[in-house]
Amino acid sequence: MTDVLTPAPRTTPGPSRQNAGWFRAFWRWHFYASFLVVPVLLVLASTGLIYLLRFQLEPLLHADLMKVAPESATQIRQPYAAQQAAVERAHPDATIVSMTEPSAVDRSTVFSLTEDGGGTRDIYVNPYGAKVLGSLDPDTTLSGYAVRLHSELMSGRFGDLVIELAACWAIVMALTGYYLLVKGRRARRRQARRTGQRLRMRHAAVGAFVGVGLLGLLISGLPWTGVWGAQVQRLASANGSSMWSLDHGALSDPTSSLDESLPHSHATDVPWAMGESPVPRSTDDGDGVSVANVDTALTVADAEGLRHPMTVAMPADHEGVFSVIGYAFDAPSDERTVHVDQYGGDIVSAYGFDDYPLLAKVVAQGIGLHEGRSLGRVSFWASALMCVGVMFMCVTGPLMWWRRRPRGTSMGAPRGRLPLKASPLLLVGLMGLGVLLPVFGISVLAVLLLDRLVLRRIGPLRDFFGVPA
Repeated sequence: MTDVLTPAPRTTPGPSRQNAGWFRAFWRWHFYASFLVVPVLLVLASTGLIYLLRFQLEPLLHADLMKVAPESATQIRQPYAAQQAAVERAHPDATIVSMTEPSAVDRSTVFSLTEDGGGTRDIYVNPYGAKVLGSLDPDTTLSGYAVRLHSELMSGRFGDLVIELAACWAIVMALTGYYLLVKGRRARRRQARRTGQRLRMRHAAVGAFVGVGLLGLLISGLPWTGVWGAQVQRLASANGSSMWSLDHGALSDPTSSLDESLPHSHATDVPWAMGESPVPRSTDDGDGVSVANVDTALTVADAEGLRHPMTVAMPADHEGVFSVIGYAFDAPSDERTVHVDQYGGDIVSAYGFDDYPLLAKVVAQGIGLHEGRSLGRVSFWASALMCVGVMFMCVTGPLMWWRRRPRGTSMGAPRGRLPLKASPLLLVGLMGLGVLLPVFGISVLAVLLLDRLVLRRIGPLRDFFGVPA
């Protein structure tokens, strides 16, 4: 928001004496929070930008697999069942769990499968000749690495916790940053005129716009977190709701590696009221022979108005169904799944955005905005600029501190203490934020105890961290 990563010279005019306590206290918390928040936000912004551009980057990196063309002017697309058969011949020991239609006339069909060892692979097929072009491990592509870093820093539960902790403190940084932006604007102007240092002005100007979007990204990303997200989902489940667009129980293979823009609607055990309804199953007429296939399922779903390109999750067993998921990348409200009997080709059930609990509808729209896809090109470019803006803030803040850091043994942190005893409203607000964000609350308590029991009592540490006496 403002230049809170660098201490101002002693002669720099500051806020009024009346507000100095709050100003320096917020400045200090903003300063130290940056050491956790900046590295994590830099990773999240850069990986988020890569993921945002995945549809442009991956075809360039893997053009031999993802881009196709007919070998002759008379060649036509082969049925998806024929393409599926080609994949089964090429990978006889694997299990196909889903198929996604080509997104354009020059793109390949994608089959996702699981191998005997439990790994997943995406198989690319030229639809014009039903020829298997090759395969990729989705986790080892550029966007695959970006997703895993973005979600858990490729460190499992620990990485998820670090991201949640940083996200909570980033919210605090954004809020305190706006306070500092408003209260310190006159001092910054005088400082800039006197010293000619414009970097801090650019930092503040960019932060004024980035802060709003950053708060939106952080809040919309909280449902994915392992502590806050899990607790809210548990609370919602106990009250007959859900944050997620879970289907009421169609038997399709749940291991399909579907695109994040598609509703993951293949769970058989869901924690909300519709889980009490009958589980949709295919009905065997007695001879165990299926008269429907993936082409049948797509034809049925097309007649129901689902958007292309569709993804088909394959039946998990002889009772399973074809679950056809409509494309809803740019409109979460268009999310819809149709379950088709694998024997007769009839619609067993359908489930869409209109069937979501209210909370799930809100979360779905929030995720669409978070991923830069709900408002078409507007949200795409807004998200891209937001990622660049966050990276700019993550670079300019530490750079300003490095240029003006003290040459002694001190961090150069602003000296200030939260006036909790004198400001009951501040104490209530801090406690409320701690309850709302448990990871933040626990970390604040740990910081306060460390400050009181350790840093203030050890002289060298007190001087290094700038702890007020």
